[in-house]
Amino acid sequence: MRIGILGSGRVAQTIGNKLVELGHEVMLGTRDTKKLSEWTRSHGDGGTGRATAGSFSETAAHGEIVFNCTAGAASVAAVTAAGRSNLSGKILIDVANPLDFSNGTPPTLSIANSDSLAEQLQRTFPETHVVKALNTMNAALMTNPESVAGGDHTAFICGNDVDAKARVTGILTGWFGWKEVIDVGDITAARGLEMLLMLWVRLMGQFGSPMFNFKIAR
Repeated sequence: MRIGILGSGRVAQTIGNKLVELGHEVMLGTRDTKKLSEWTRSHGDGGTGRATAGSFSETAAHGEIVFNCTAGAASVAAVTAAGRSNLSGKILIDVANPLDFSNGTPPTLSIANSDSLAEQLQRTFPETHVVKALNTMNAALMTNPESVAGGDHTAFICGNDVDAKARVTGILTGWFGWKEVIDVGDITAARGLEMLLMLWVRLMGQFGSPMFNFKIAR
């Protein structure tokens, strides 16, 4: 499958690495493709094109499914640069968080309570199926949940389209190895998922490590 990943940082590359490993044709999108030259070279795929880099618009056009792994403060602008027509009818998996570091660390959220980044993306791109996922954990766990507690912990998703959420659940379980994926509702539930990261940030400071996750016991 052709997968587009908007972003060039650790989250984008971690997800990209796993998808290339699984045999998908992955393009990472960035404003400066030169900074991804090492990533594309590192896969050494013999020119098969499984690991490539492009502009935001090229990446969105490439992907049958697209991930948003850009910095949350720049996500709306980045996805806008990707192009409405390139995303129309597609699933956009929003992994980003609207973190605000203007007052130092720990960060706050630039969007909260009555809105969320995922909702802003859905409003901006009404013909795209935005699904919030994987935003409540460290990048290393996103594609390797078994690295903590044997994978006995929870990934959350939300979005307005039932079929899109089912597809994303299949990606998380079938491709990334998640054992439990909980659908927390429509896209407005992203407010809670994005705010949950604030607790995660505090716990990371207490634990001195990002290698943990949330587990729902019931």
